[in-house]
Amino acid sequence: MNQLNTIEFIQQGGLVSMAVAMILVVMSLASWYFIVVKAVQNYRHRSLIQKTISAFWAAPHVQAGMHQSMDSPALQLAKHAVASAQHHQAHAPQHMNEACSFDEFVARNIRRSLTATQTELESGLSVLASVGSVAPFVGLFGTVWGIYHALASISASGQATLDKVAGPVGEALIMTAIGLAVAIPAVLAYNAFIKQNRVIMGQLENFAQDLHTLLTTGAPLMMKKASKDNAPVAINTAKGVPA
Repeated sequence: MNQLNTIEFIQQGGLVSMAVAMILVVMSLASWYFIVVKAVQNYRHRSLIQKTISAFWAAPHVQAGMHQSMDSPALQLAKHAVASAQHHQAHAPQHMNEACSFDEFVARNIRRSLTATQTELESGLSVLASVGSVAPFVGLFGTVWGIYHALASISASGQATLDKVAGPVGEALIMTAIGLAVAIPAVLAYNAFIKQNRVIMGQLENFAQDLHTLLTTGAPLMMKKASKDNAPVAINTAKGVPA
C-alpha cells in the first residue's frame, strides 16, 4: 500500500517529481554498474599483478619474464620499460648531445606507464563521487517540490486537518530517503575503491623501482632472485638493456 501511495504521490507531483525520480533511478543504475565493474576489475588486477611479479622475478632472464600468458598492468609496465631501454640504446648514440640519460629516459617511460594504469583504475570513480554528492540534494529537491505541491493542493481544498497534511508531507520525505539510499552505496564504494587503488599502485611502484634498478644497473636488487637457483638475469650490463 505504501509503495502504491509513493508512486501515486510521484505522479501527482507532475513532470518535476517524475523527472526527479527518473534522475535518481539513473544515478542508482549508473553507480551500481560501476560498483560491479570496478570490483571485478580491481580483484582481477590484484590477483594478476602479484602472480606476474612473482613469475617475472622467478624467470631466468628478462625475456622469459615478459613472456607470460596472463596479461596484467605489471606485465605491461615491464614491456614498456624494456622497450624504452632498447629504444634508448638503439637511437641515443645518434644524438648524444641532445639525448637525455639512460636512467632518466627509462624512468620517464615507467612513470608514463604507471600514469596510464592509474588513469584506468580511476575511470568511473568520478561517477560514484558525483552520485554520492549530488543524489541527496536531488532527493531533497524532490521533497521540497512534493511538500510545496501537497500544501498547495491542501490549500486549494480548504481542508487543513492533521491527517490531510501529515500524509502528503510524509510521502514527500520519501524522496529524500531515496536520494540517501542512492548516495550511500556510491560513497562507500568510492572510498573502498580509492583504498584498493592505492594498494595496487603501491605494488606497481615497488615493482617499477626494482625494474628500473635492474635495467639501469644490469642486476636486480640483492633481495630479488632471478630464479630459484639464484642465476643472474641475462642483460647487457653496459646499458642495462636485456640481451
